[in-house]
Amino acid sequence: MQVVSLSKDPSHRFSKQPCDSLVLLEGLGVEGDAHCGATVKHRSRVKADPTQPNLRQVHLIQTELLSDLRAQGFRVEPGAMGENILTEGIDLLSLPRNTLLEIGNEVVLRITGLRNPCAQLDNYQQGLTQAVLDRDPDGNLLLKAGVMAVVESGGPVTLGSPISINLPSKPYEKLERV
Repeated sequence: MQVVSLSKDPSHRFSKQPCDSLVLLEGLGVEGDAHCGATVKHRSRVKADPTQPNLRQVHLIQTELLSDLRAQGFRVEPGAMGENILTEGIDLLSLPRNTLLEIGNEVVLRITGLRNPCAQLDNYQQGLTQAVLDRDPDGNLLLKAGVMAVVESGGPVTLGSPISINLPSKPYEKLERV
């Protein structure tokens, strides 16, 4: 379980620029990223209520999703879907709410929920929104566009940083969109 790509962007663009390292700031997010802050930074959330806490400070996607999308013919490279951290070897979508991800020696992220796929995905590549949606055996909608987290403990993150998982106390809370 490790970090395979890192990305950030100081502007509100859909894709983020890959980089070799990030600095995560406790309670704020990714230093130098447009979504860094204690209160919401996503435009739709700011419009609704700019005083809401920012539960979407860091966006994580598992590299296995990009592999699946490429197999379907989509052109998705690291950072293309707006993620800050691309992971390998972790089924992020199966983790419960409030799971802690320890990255390297200092950083601790707390998973707050699922990324809600939006029309920007189709603006990037037609059909991408539908490709990150699925149904479970009971017919419930599954959101596969990654998870969102807040920074509990800040510090540097570099390519290849190991990731460990600390599950919260039971009963587990299912991830919902945030």
